[in-house]
Amino acid sequence: MATVGAPRRFCRCACFCTENLYVARYGLHVRFRGEQQLRRDYGPLEQEVERRRRLGQESAARKALIASSYHPARPEVYDSLQDAALAPEFLAVAEYSVSPGADLKGLLQRLETVSEEKRIYRVPVFTAPFCQALLEELEHFEQSDMPKGRPNTMNNYGVLLHELGLDEPLMTPLRERFLQPLMALLYPDCGGGRLDSHRAFVVKYAPGQDLELGCHYDNAELTLNVALGKVFTGGALYFGGLFQAPTALTEPLEVEHVVGQGVLHRGGQLHGARPLGTGERWNLVVWLRASAVRNRLCPMCCCEPDLVDDEGFGDGFTREEPATVNVCALT
Repeated sequence: MATVGAPRRFCRCACFCTENLYVARYGLHVRFRGEQQLRRDYGPLEQEVERRRRLGQESAARKALIASSYHPARPEVYDSLQDAALAPEFLAVAEYSVSPGADLKGLLQRLETVSEEKRIYRVPVFTAPFCQALLEELEHFEQSDMPKGRPNTMNNYGVLLHELGLDEPLMTPLRERFLQPLMALLYPDCGGGRLDSHRAFVVKYAPGQDLELGCHYDNAELTLNVALGKVFTGGALYFGGLFQAPTALTEPLEVEHVVGQGVLHRGGQLHGARPLGTGERWNLVVWLRASAVRNRLCPMCCCEPDLVDDEGFGDGFTREEPATVNVCALT
């Protein structure tokens, strides 16, 4: 029987404050080596650097205030994840993934292969009633006077699920019970069987707010992107190759959203979102991380990580040395 020890301490790489700083004005990710270099190459960026340095502590403070003062509209969303919230197809895929003799060939018969070359797949994840309940709760929180953190440096509208208190009841069980067995078969070379942390957030696109998302890659080994609603046109995802490839966006693949369904892809796959046409689009994005992979090579600076202690899951790095796995290779 395994013994339960102290909770694992997760970290971020120091490059979080020096590499891939997003400048919305120019739609660029830039590098920071000091004020003189910054002003010479890009102009003032100190605010973004300081924001990143304070991010962990400020997020923890927001989470504590929300936990003590916020009153949910749909409290059932905060209950432990139940099978009733999950699409039958997703339950069947998860059940197959842990069955004796399960293999990739059998799994692919139960998924939609969006692109065999790019290894992009789709599967229904949540039921329509659960999507509706979650959306109602997210809108209620959005309209409250609670403090709100940006989902990431490129999105201005949305919700960080760990701040709202949905990591423990919803996202961690989703990763541990359902996604890890599935990803272990789909992406064994990317740490799919060793996922030990995540970052989950909801992004919102609407007229007068964010309308599109520039090309980027994720700070994750693997990504799940689930369309929650509402009614909208446009906003399709587009995919290129892996970010290391020089011709990564010569022939992008477009993927339309289907409410309730999730798109699975490698974090290093270049992607973005086309402009929203009409309506509102809400998507749940889960960055899935494997410390056994990223402890060897930070995906953002492509170097051995320089670890900095952080709050919660940090950026998925740990100071321990788990059994190594192959870093996701170019294909």
